[in-house]
Amino acid sequence: MLTDTQCRTAKPKDKPYKLSDGKGLYLEIKPNGVKAWRYRFELREGDSTKESVFAIGDYVAVPSGESSEEAQARRGGQRFSLAEARDERIKARALVKQGINPAHNRQRERIKRELENATTFEAVANEWLALKDWEEVTKTRRLDMLTRVVFPKIGSLPVKSITPAHILDVLNTAAKKNGLTVAAEAKRTMSGVFELAVSTLRVESDPVYPVRKALPANKTQHKRPLDSGEIGQLLRDVEGHGGRHETITAFRLMWLTLCRPSEATEARWDEFDLDAAVWRIPAERMKKRKAHAMPLPTQAVEMLRALHGLTGRHTHLFPHRDDRTKPMVAASFRQMLNSLGWGGKYSPHATRTTGSTRLNELGFASDWIERQLAHAEPNMVRRTYNHAEHLTDRAKMMQEWADMLDTWKRNDTKVVPIKERRIKA
Repeated sequence: MLTDTQCRTAKPKDKPYKLSDGKGLYLEIKPNGVKAWRYRFELREGDSTKESVFAIGDYVAVPSGESSEEAQARRGGQRFSLAEARDERIKARALVKQGINPAHNRQRERIKRELENATTFEAVANEWLALKDWEEVTKTRRLDMLTRVVFPKIGSLPVKSITPAHILDVLNTAAKKNGLTVAAEAKRTMSGVFELAVSTLRVESDPVYPVRKALPANKTQHKRPLDSGEIGQLLRDVEGHGGRHETITAFRLMWLTLCRPSEATEARWDEFDLDAAVWRIPAERMKKRKAHAMPLPTQAVEMLRALHGLTGRHTHLFPHRDDRTKPMVAASFRQMLNSLGWGGKYSPHATRTTGSTRLNELGFASDWIERQLAHAEPNMVRRTYNHAEHLTDRAKMMQEWADMLDTWKRNDTKVVPIKERRIKA
């Protein structure tokens, strides 16, 4: 058997020569001074036995005081001491006993590592998003969160190398910079991505799970419905905002129809029949994936006829400021509201809650209100109710709603229930 002194002091000659260590392991000394570890083995292939040589790596004398990290990095560069070469021979011999060529196994392992390194968290996250049956606006918002909060931390890391410590760092940073709501969304999203990675055998477990309770629970605070006085003040503030005309008009359309913010901002001209005063939103733009018809009060029709002269040549009623082929984003509402001081008191999504509350107070049928809000009817029998009648009834209701908004905007906040108004009439 060789000694480390023999390996270290071996001098090159005109021709390559070998120093045997036994059991197939030898050190080859080349004329250029390189010393390489080789393992000679025999592998049975069919009815014959074939002799082969496995290149373990180059020899290196181990410096005194070398740390385990330094040794690991050295071995990663395929440089081994005598003792380490013997360990590699033992591993190679075990493979040969199983009928596996060590050289072929090393190649497979290298390809596997390259594939794992190529499978980054960002790649799996994009795959996860593509599988979701969500509206494009929802996917865009989620991708925006990932791009701002998660990808800068772990996006480029191989998904298999991400640990709970990485996840905790993401969550703590998000909580400090973006708040608990964003941190909670990041936690749910990362866990969903790892669920896909686990199910496709790219990781063994979800690293989010061990740190899932590291942050305080995020308690969603839903904005209360506005009263008539607040509605009037909000509408007056928005009208006097002096900001972008399309933003103000889209905001008014949302209030006049009680549609969702994204349904207003992404509205297309081919969805509207202004002569019939109907807005028909296709299924792909609806949250429940079901087409929805909205009656338009006269105020909305007049507003949109005026808008058509400005944006009618575009696909969308409210084109994006920078790219006119795309719609404006619903975040424009929040920016406007923040500048007006309404950011902490009212959310655009609270428009529908406010409308539902006030319309119920005014005595309108709950069926009409729920249908206007595009809420699914859980009762199958009730769901068969004639929708044409609903549309007619809803048209009357929404006209009264629009008239009431005008009244509140004029600062006349007295509310007369519908039953009393009909009795007086």
